[in-house]
Amino acid sequence: MAGVARTVFAAAARAHTRKKTDGGSSFLPRGLILFSCFGVSNSSPFNSMLASGGSSGMVKKLSIVLLIGLIAWSYQAIQPPPPQICGTPGGPPVTASRIKLKDGRHLAYRENGVLKENAKYKIVFIHAFHACRYDVLPVSPALAEELGIYILSFDRAGYGESDPNPKMTEKSIALDVEELADQLELGPKFYIIGFSLGGAFSWPCLKYIPHRLAGAAILAPVANFWWHGFPSNLSREAYNLQFPQDKWAVGVAHYAPWLTYWWNTQKLFPGSSVIVHRIDGFSAEDIKLLSKLSSREKFLAQIKQQGVYETLHRDMIVGFGHWEFSPLELDNLFPNNEGSVHLWHGAEDRIVPVMLSRYITQKLPWIHYHELPNAGHLFPYSEGMGDIIVKSLLLSNS
Repeated sequence: MAGVARTVFAAAARAHTRKKTDGGSSFLPRGLILFSCFGVSNSSPFNSMLASGGSSGMVKKLSIVLLIGLIAWSYQAIQPPPPQICGTPGGPPVTASRIKLKDGRHLAYRENGVLKENAKYKIVFIHAFHACRYDVLPVSPALAEELGIYILSFDRAGYGESDPNPKMTEKSIALDVEELADQLELGPKFYIIGFSLGGAFSWPCLKYIPHRLAGAAILAPVANFWWHGFPSNLSREAYNLQFPQDKWAVGVAHYAPWLTYWWNTQKLFPGSSVIVHRIDGFSAEDIKLLSKLSSREKFLAQIKQQGVYETLHRDMIVGFGHWEFSPLELDNLFPNNEGSVHLWHGAEDRIVPVMLSRYITQKLPWIHYHELPNAGHLFPYSEGMGDIIVKSLLLSNS
C-alpha cells in the first residue's frame, strides 16, 4: 500500500486477532446445536423419513442450517471490536489537552513553537498513518523564534486521545481542522502542512475550507489510485509498484471496506505491509534516517490505544475510498499570489510513488513542486529539512 513511512510509522504495529470464545471456535458446533433443536432423536420423525426415503429433504434442511451457521460465524469474524474510548470506563485515561467538537467528539492537540499570542505564523500540522500529535514536522527552535512560528498538531479522529469518528470522510477531516483552528483562536487564516497520508488529507482542506488557508505544504502525499483525472495506465503503473500484499489490502479497502478489519487481522495471508512491518519498503536514504525516529518509542503505544480499526483501518477505508472530489479538479486557491501551495516529494520514494505527484502538479501548475532527487519517503526528517520546508511556505511571497 502507498502509505506513510511503511515501517517507521508501523514499527510497533502487530496483527490482532479476535480471541476465540469457549465453545465458539467454529460455526460447525453451532450448526449441530441448531440441528439438534429440530428434535432429531431415535424416536424423531427423522428416522421415519429415512425409512420412507425422505433423507434428501433432511439433507437440504441440514445444508440450510449449516449455511446459516457459516453466515453467522462469518459476520462475527468481520466485525471489529468496539473502540476503547479515552476517558470512558475501561478506556485509556485522558492526559492531553482536548477540545469538544460540535458533534460531541473530542480532539486532542499539542502546541509547538512560540506562544500562540506571540506568533506571526500559525500552522496546523496533519499527521501521517500510524502517527499522532507528537509526530510533528521538526522545526528548529531558532527558526521558530526568528519568524514567530506556532505549530498546532493534533490526533486525527480515533488516534491517540481523539475520539473515533464512525462517520469519518475526507470532508470531515477538513472540517475538524477548521473547528480546531477556531476553538484555538488561530484567526481567520492559517497554514497547513500534511505528511504522507496527512498530505492526502490536506487536499480536502484545499477543497472545503480554502477561505481559511494562508498557504499549504503537502509532503510525500499518499495518492488514491481511483481519483478522477489520473490516466488509467498511470494509476495502474503506480498501483503495481506496491507489494502484492498491499495491492490486495488497498483493493479491499476500496472495493470491500467492510472486509478491511478481517483482511488485516486474519492469519491466512499477509495484510497491509505498513501494518505488519516490512523494512524492505524503504529507500537507502530512508534507512539512514530511521535512527532519528527512535524517540517515537515513548508514545507508540498511545497511537492506536483505542483500537486498530478506528485508526489504521479507518484511515485505509477513507484514504482509498470513494471521494466526493479529485484533487486534480481543484482551482487555484491564490490567483493573486496572496498565498501559495507547495508539494514536496522524494524521487526515490519507494512507499508513495512519485509519478502521481508529478502528474498532479502538471495538471495544477499553480502548485509549487519540489522534487528531491535522492530523497525517499522520510525526507522531512533529514537534517534541516523541516526548516527549509517551512521557510519556503511562509516566505515564498517575500
